[in-house]
Amino acid sequence: MATMREVAKLAGVSVATVSRVLNQNGYVNQETEKRVKEAIQTLNYKPNEVARSLYKKSSRTIGLIVPDISNPFFPELVRAVEDVMNIYDYTVILCNSDEKGDKEKEYIDILKQRYVDGIILTTNQLTSEELSDINVPVVVLDRPLDHSFPSVVANNYEGARMATNYLYKQGCRRIAHIQGPLHVVNALERFRGYQDEMKSLGLWDETLVFIGNYQMSEAKIATMEALTNQKIDGIFAGNDVMAAGALKAAQQLGLRVPEDLAIIGYDNIPLAEMTTPELTTISQPIYDMGAIAARLLVKKIEGKPIDQIHHVLPVKLVRRESTR
Repeated sequence: MATMREVAKLAGVSVATVSRVLNQNGYVNQETEKRVKEAIQTLNYKPNEVARSLYKKSSRTIGLIVPDISNPFFPELVRAVEDVMNIYDYTVILCNSDEKGDKEKEYIDILKQRYVDGIILTTNQLTSEELSDINVPVVVLDRPLDHSFPSVVANNYEGARMATNYLYKQGCRRIAHIQGPLHVVNALERFRGYQDEMKSLGLWDETLVFIGNYQMSEAKIATMEALTNQKIDGIFAGNDVMAAGALKAAQQLGLRVPEDLAIIGYDNIPLAEMTTPELTTISQPIYDMGAIAARLLVKKIEGKPIDQIHHVLPVKLVRRESTR
């Protein structure tokens, strides 16, 4: 593998001149620059990207921190971010925090040491003060913090009201909600939308709410307990993974879906079409969310004006077999 010194020797210039050409830093006359580039091509010289990152305090790299890559919602977000970043010649470093604040902080320290140019966060373990100390551009995706940082989210509140009202129109009157983690903003927004819609229908009953933590197994256990102890004819689950858990619980108890129990999920991930029956769900524009967040971050990194800092994208109901 060729070295910078060999490039300099072939071009008849100093190593410092080669460095200036590579980093586009400092004046080099046109003829000299041409000789250096020809030498680079002849020797097939590949710059040491780590060294260049240290010198320029930039790496053409961004960090993407997700809370749980095993949740099928996040791979589609990751794909969108990666697709857009590749267009702008940025590499994406994926970090899985497992919903742990300490692990998230550790990842951020590592990313800063690698001189990433920006970070996209789909977690909300850190405070605004902690994020402000990062000192690189940050965009928040799916789980908003406050208005200090650009953000991209779906309209979780309206989606929850839409799901609850649809179950009501299907004839359900004992509508339960499987709630996501209590510390996650979008889970709280979906709960709030469900609660407000139930109150407006005169059906609010706090005993109809149980926690599934966005996990299939926890949702299944909670659903079996709820269905065993009280009358429920509809379930709005805070994500499709929990809806699948509720479906498994109903089937295990011998209940027919949707005849005995209607179920609606949230997200519209591929899993929703793989269950039997297929899940009715609230569809988020997952790919669009990731793509918009990536473009926002590129603008932040490159110092370009941002027309709209906060994006709240609409959701829609997708009717399938788990409702009547």
